[in-house]
Amino acid sequence: MIPFIHHQIRQLIDMALDEDVGRGDITTEATIPDRAMAHARLATKQDVIVAGMEVFRAVFASIDGSLAIQMHRQDGDDVATGTALAELDGRARSLLMGERVALNFLQRLSGIATLTRRYVEAIRGYHAHIIDTRKTTPGWRLLEKYAVRVGGGHNHRHDLGDGVLIKDNHIVAAGGIQAAVNAARARSHHLLKIEVEAATLAQVEEALRAGVEVIMLDNMDLPTMAEAVKQIGGRALVEASGGISLESVVDVARTGVDLISVGKLTHSAPAVDIHLKFDPSK
Repeated sequence: MIPFIHHQIRQLIDMALDEDVGRGDITTEATIPDRAMAHARLATKQDVIVAGMEVFRAVFASIDGSLAIQMHRQDGDDVATGTALAELDGRARSLLMGERVALNFLQRLSGIATLTRRYVEAIRGYHAHIIDTRKTTPGWRLLEKYAVRVGGGHNHRHDLGDGVLIKDNHIVAAGGIQAAVNAARARSHHLLKIEVEAATLAQVEEALRAGVEVIMLDNMDLPTMAEAVKQIGGRALVEASGGISLESVVDVARTGVDLISVGKLTHSAPAVDIHLKFDPSK
């Protein structure tokens, strides 16, 4: 289930509606009678993995609780162009006022799920899992990471409190990998894993000596990455990271890494094309 009841999502919907309808809908109020009723059909204009249907519903519920929404598809469905996702009945003014905001959520989240599914399918049969990053739209993280899961991917840290990830700047500031790991172990509890970013084979070896649970191979070329996987030899989980595209993800999976983190899932996924059209015959 989508965590749309979470207060962060409620606040996000409220802010989006205030942004779009805060001063009223001049066009709708001027052209549509208050009591006019309408029937609308929500449909795809391309092949998509659906994500965000309950948020779509929640937007309209925030505007007008009397609207009737019949869902034909649910999150995770793989649908073809022209598929009807839902039908809506109620006050025409309410449907028009909520249309853009509801579609913005649905198109964005379905875009993330659709792109994630492409990555997941690309490496099907390999050992690795596709994971996301914290490169999310400010305020949207809960929803965007949900959409990654809908697409078949997995979540990395949700926030900075989820686990210890020692990156290049931490290493420099702490005085080296061993020093950073020692300090992290002294401060973190026994349930937290420690991950270290490594850009070279020498750093991989230093991370192994420090006894970390996860090693991130950052922006390594494929031969070096494959050598690093051999060097680690199962002593730690191995994450590949850095500019991984649909064109390169299979080659990365072939190196034997356990996890492939892809920032593009959330920072560059294109919104999909879904529209809401009134049916003049009803």
